[in-house]
Amino acid sequence: MKRKRCEMEETTKKKKMTEIGSAIEELSLLSIAKTTIVSSETEATNIINHLPLKPLLSFCKLIVQVLDKIGPTMAVLRQDIDQNIQRLEKMWESDPLLYSNLVEILRIEAKEGSSRKPKSCSRAVLWLTRAMDFTLALLQRLVKDMSQNMEQAIEECYNLTIKPWHGWISSAAFKVALKLVPNNNTFINVLAGKDETHQMVQDDITSLISLLIPLLNQLHSILELYEVSKLKSP
Repeated sequence: MKRKRCEMEETTKKKKMTEIGSAIEELSLLSIAKTTIVSSETEATNIINHLPLKPLLSFCKLIVQVLDKIGPTMAVLRQDIDQNIQRLEKMWESDPLLYSNLVEILRIEAKEGSSRKPKSCSRAVLWLTRAMDFTLALLQRLVKDMSQNMEQAIEECYNLTIKPWHGWISSAAFKVALKLVPNNNTFINVLAGKDETHQMVQDDITSLISLLIPLLNQLHSILELYEVSKLKSP
């Protein structure tokens, strides 16, 4: 694992990473971490028992940077992501060894009966997962049609992934901010690195999608296991 991490870090030094490139790197490292830890356990097939927390939070921070490219429309979602990251980081800082595993956090809260409380870490994981659902849906639409209307794409992705769980205040705020969405060409350009073509951005997005889908499948399975997957805004 250390050798693979060093190789990725060396690649990063050679080329300034875009937000999409950095996200690919973080998810790749997370995948390596999961594989390394699980393969050393007695029940190697029970991968749902472990999901490293810190690499996941690093990836979520990169999602914030991608959403920033969309502009003020994402302010509500961005603030929510930040707060949930901070809540989980605070939990980790209280005992880095015990809380290095996201699944252990959900297991402990379920045992204590605190999973459904408004400020629980289980809810933080749930809303971070929904933010990733939104990001995945938007990236999939961009890959399918790089020329589509961004305002329509973002609204449809929001309606599909987050709106069913949002209160009316958050939904109304999103609707108002939707008018500030950049056009698709502007958005793709700000995602691109220096000298990157739209095709290169599209290839990077495709790579990110391939890494994000299995992560979200695992997260949804964990949330369902601990019966918090259907919680709405408190």
